[in-house]
Amino acid sequence: MVSEDNVIEDSVSVEDDFDGDDYDYDDGGDYYDDDYGDAGDDDDDYGLVEDDDFDDPGAMFSRRPKLGYTVLQEADIKQRQEDDISKVSTVLSLSQVEATILLRHYNWNVNEVHDEWFSDEERVRKSFGLFERPVVDVSYANEFTCGICFDLLPCDNFASASCGHPFCRECWQGYICTSINDGPGCLLLRCPEPSCKAAVGPDMIDKLAPCEEKEKYSQFLLRSYIEDNREAKWCPAPGCENAVNFAVGGGDFDVTCLCSYRFCWNCTVEAHRPVDCETVTKWMLKNSVDGENVNWILHNSKTCPKCKRPIEKNQGCMHMTCTPPCSYEFCWLCLRAWSSHGLATGGFYSCNVYEAEMQKGNVDAEMRREMAKNSFEKYTHYYERWASNQSSREKALEDLNRMESENMEKLCNVQCTTMSQLKCITEAWLQIVECRRVLKWTYAYGYYLPEHEKTKTQFFEYLQGEAEAGLERLHRCAEKELDKYVTADGPSSDFDDFRTKLTGLTSVTKTYFENLVRALENGLEDVNSTASNKTASPRSPASPRSPTGRNGKGRGSRGKESPRAGVSPKNVDDTSK
Repeated sequence: MVSEDNVIEDSVSVEDDFDGDDYDYDDGGDYYDDDYGDAGDDDDDYGLVEDDDFDDPGAMFSRRPKLGYTVLQEADIKQRQEDDISKVSTVLSLSQVEATILLRHYNWNVNEVHDEWFSDEERVRKSFGLFERPVVDVSYANEFTCGICFDLLPCDNFASASCGHPFCRECWQGYICTSINDGPGCLLLRCPEPSCKAAVGPDMIDKLAPCEEKEKYSQFLLRSYIEDNREAKWCPAPGCENAVNFAVGGGDFDVTCLCSYRFCWNCTVEAHRPVDCETVTKWMLKNSVDGENVNWILHNSKTCPKCKRPIEKNQGCMHMTCTPPCSYEFCWLCLRAWSSHGLATGGFYSCNVYEAEMQKGNVDAEMRREMAKNSFEKYTHYYERWASNQSSREKALEDLNRMESENMEKLCNVQCTTMSQLKCITEAWLQIVECRRVLKWTYAYGYYLPEHEKTKTQFFEYLQGEAEAGLERLHRCAEKELDKYVTADGPSSDFDDFRTKLTGLTSVTKTYFENLVRALENGLEDVNSTASNKTASPRSPASPRSPTGRNGKGRGSRGKESPRAGVSPKNVDDTSK
């Protein structure tokens, strides 16, 4: 079984590497401080991990929070399954086969098996076909007639379940193989006798099924341990065969598999904090092609007044002719018959009926089209940014893999340093990947913010803008500024300063995004909804009521005057200009 220690060490989740320090932003500190290098006065290396820590896993683990889940590989799942079977077998004095049948029916819940068994053993045996003795006594006969093929054969060619109904081995094999090839339903196999409910357990499979079917049955049995277990789920990453056992009530549902895929355990979609599962479902449905086709049609077309088919205007004049067999001619503006257009309406190619209709208030259809257009434009705004951050995240993952596979060793040689001293680069890229994911989902969050809550929307957009600015600084530093050290001809005198800068940016960006996620998950409770009709001035992340929700200086604040609302804080790399 994989221990929590191994799960944490093997996982590449950014969140798993978060330490317990909180960086608060108060009135006296900028989001990004020019003097970031001195922010950790109590820690001269400002977050740089000492080499000794890499030789002491205990020291690293002590700074990491305990996880509320465990990643299980195939060997771990088998071991847990065997342990549960042994528990039930020992406590209830049953065979391993009977214990397996019971656990399968009770979704591998050991406690439920014990409760039901001690409550009414006879009912449980009868319900699941666990016969204490055969109902058919065939010990006296030397040969039998098979109830399936009706061949008379010696008793050596027969087999039976716990009920004792005899069938020839060839028929048993065909019955078992057909059931296994039909799918996981074979785990609930019963005696072929129509009136019998005796269970067919793994012992019969091992004795009668060919090797290929035995392997399939074993896989079905193994997978049922996860799929029927309310506390475990398979990792949804393509090709991954790991599972995650989650302690219900263990915090948020974001988990990271050993394959590095990060997903929501509750809905098995990719990790989507700070957006809840319901919003994700609505958003993904909104993104489907069918979901937006209607909006596009309303935005770009009108319906024929006669046959009601949608028509797209692809030429300049207002004279529209529907396609055969309808062939109705009408005006694009007022949707009236084209034959009514002439001198009475202001000229053959002029239509003032539309304006008259507007004055009368008969513009329901046009209003619907305008609303659809506005809705489409709003959706496009949020979707484009959602998709752009997803693309940037995928590109960051590619850059991370290239950095680890190609550039890290080269950087070690050029800058005459060790891999352990370059860990800050990997952590920076991991943080970029994680922040891109969070930022992506903030656009889904923003799309569903109630339009009437202007203050909350304004505050959200300010915090989101600050998050974007901070992430871009970190991304630029890890991507463009690092490149000159990789391509340098020899050691650079300012490489240590760069490492310190990169570590500082990573730490501050990580903390801000953590606080942003918590603030959004709390519904931006800092915003007073009663002030929605007033002009609100969003608070800076350096404010006491920023996403941190607390007062007091953190390690990232330097006691300077906080920026006014709408004014971007200073960049760390402004000092280099």
